[in-house]
Amino acid sequence: MRFKVLLIDDEPGALEGMQLWIDWEKLGFEVCGTCTNGAEGLKAIAALSPDLVVTDVNMPLMSGLEMIEEWRKSGNKNISFAIVSGYSEFEYARKAMRYGITHYLLKPVEPEEAALELRKIYSELRHEAEEKQWSEMALMEEQVFLIRQLLEDSPGLEREYPDNLLTLSASREAWNICLIHADPAMYAELRIAAAGLISQGQAMFLIDLALNRLGIVFGYSPDQGQADGVSRVLAELARYTKQRAAAAIGAPEESLLHLVNCYRTAEEALKFKFYDPEYTGVICYASIEDRHFQYHYDPTRLVDNAMEALTLLNTAGYRETVTAEAELFRELLFAPEIVKKAIYHLMYKMKEHMEDSLGKKASDALAKWDFSKLADSALGLNEHLALLLSLGDECIDLLSEEQELKSQGIVQEINEYIREHYRERLTIKKLAKHFYLHPVYLGQLLMKKNGVGFNEWVHNLRIEEASRLLLETKLRNSEIAEQVGYVSYSQFLKQFEKRMGMSPGEYKGRN
Repeated sequence: MRFKVLLIDDEPGALEGMQLWIDWEKLGFEVCGTCTNGAEGLKAIAALSPDLVVTDVNMPLMSGLEMIEEWRKSGNKNISFAIVSGYSEFEYARKAMRYGITHYLLKPVEPEEAALELRKIYSELRHEAEEKQWSEMALMEEQVFLIRQLLEDSPGLEREYPDNLLTLSASREAWNICLIHADPAMYAELRIAAAGLISQGQAMFLIDLALNRLGIVFGYSPDQGQADGVSRVLAELARYTKQRAAAAIGAPEESLLHLVNCYRTAEEALKFKFYDPEYTGVICYASIEDRHFQYHYDPTRLVDNAMEALTLLNTAGYRETVTAEAELFRELLFAPEIVKKAIYHLMYKMKEHMEDSLGKKASDALAKWDFSKLADSALGLNEHLALLLSLGDECIDLLSEEQELKSQGIVQEINEYIREHYRERLTIKKLAKHFYLHPVYLGQLLMKKNGVGFNEWVHNLRIEEASRLLLETKLRNSEIAEQVGYVSYSQFLKQFEKRMGMSPGEYKGRN
């Protein structure tokens, strides 16, 4: 700890000697200025705000004691004084005792004697500074406690307040709060940085709030625009943390006692950061007070459509569903808590479906998705959308891999079943029901394996059998059509000509 000292003496040689022969730095001081009389000294004290003034007693224009008396009358900062005098002035110097001055240096100043006295002064100054620091910290803690109680009050509640809170409220013309919402992982770092930026005496108070939030309560004079100072603090916080944090300022109140109203409006403004892709700067309630959120939303469509796309392994359909719903959220301005609830509900449904379908394999693969931490995060809509799309891609990839493994054995079984039953009124729905598969997925499976769709595959088998019967039997064409599974002869004729390039009669005649 180092203290500033101002030297005052009308003798240039005495001033130079004190500067040269006393090791001020070693003793814990730094010389901040020099003066040659008491009048200059008063101005220098006001301008430099030293911790200690070492002054000669007998000087022209204004003596050292007159200067001390004038400074004491002004009621300004309490400064320590040490007087310098010769033997002949000792009785005169004793008058300084009534001003509480107990330190005296004898002229000519001897470095060793001066060092002994200055060490005493340093010890006193350090003790006073520590006492002041502890006192200010205790006062700050008490004020923070009272302010936190104010935030727990209901709007409009009238009650008695302690005098020190009333005094604090009256010390500024206006009061407000800035809410800062940080991700849990960066909260501790952000708080340490914020505490370091808010110094005592600024009428700024750091308040710990729930859900990874900090509050900076500040008093200011509207004409001076101290609200801009909060923006500078937040910009500095961003530099310290090198991470993003959402921040918002509420509507100001003339009295600190109505801080709960500032908090409520700041909380409302903070919600709009959910739709803001940029995290720089601070959003003010005044800029959004005419905008209102919607709170009535039915997530059924989102969940049903997304889950259907997931079940069908339809990545494009899933992404289209989720993206369209996010645009709807933004367009209609649904409240962030409503949007988050719908998104988390869908995420849990997806995870549940994956675990039901794949068991431990899904649990291991999705372990990195800790949905429980998302509710307290400062993520906006864009980040939530990215997470939802990424989760969908991973789920569909996992399901596709599993289906691929299962399909390698089941497709052959399905094709054998079709060969046995193609003469019947076989449909993709009946086939899917028999094998406990979704019709769309079954169709995709057969297309991938056979190179043609289910219906084409059935027609191919029927016409292949019809071609054999035309050559090996004497059945009429209509009988063959019925035997291979066609109810309508015209349909049989159409499919035969399409595949063989001729009518059944022509085919039979050529062979």
